[in-house]
Amino acid sequence: MIKVAFASTDRSRVNQHFGAAEGFAVYEITPENATLVGVAEFGEEAMDGNEDKLGAKVDFLEGCAAVYVMAIGASAIKKLLAKGIQPIRVDEVDAIDDLLLEISKAMTEGGVAWIDRALAAQAKAKSEDRFASMEEEGWEG
Repeated sequence: MIKVAFASTDRSRVNQHFGAAEGFAVYEITPENATLVGVAEFGEEAMDGNEDKLGAKVDFLEGCAAVYVMAIGASAIKKLLAKGIQPIRVDEVDAIDDLLLEISKAMTEGGVAWIDRALAAQAKAKSEDRFASMEEEGWEG
């Protein structure tokens, strides 16, 4: 399962610039299913280079593997990548439902670098958690 966000005003299309985004829809995606798990709404922002507006958006997206946007500035890209969130630019005509299907398919078939990285990181974390719990239970390696 990976979490992915979409910059959207209507929750059906990616139609927002990251810095000026008024809303994000966050989905948990598996190869079989996509579930809306969160929605954030932000006040309308002027695209004036105000860096302070990015912090709340980046914080809200914590735990997401990627965020789909229509456009994004260099400073926002840097902040997202520092948190392990892959920004992905798409056209406004891209429907969120179509993108969800593409992500689910790529989770099974592989070959999409950011999805492969997100799944590998998740598997590694799960493995480390399992060994930590075994150690707590008194297992020795």
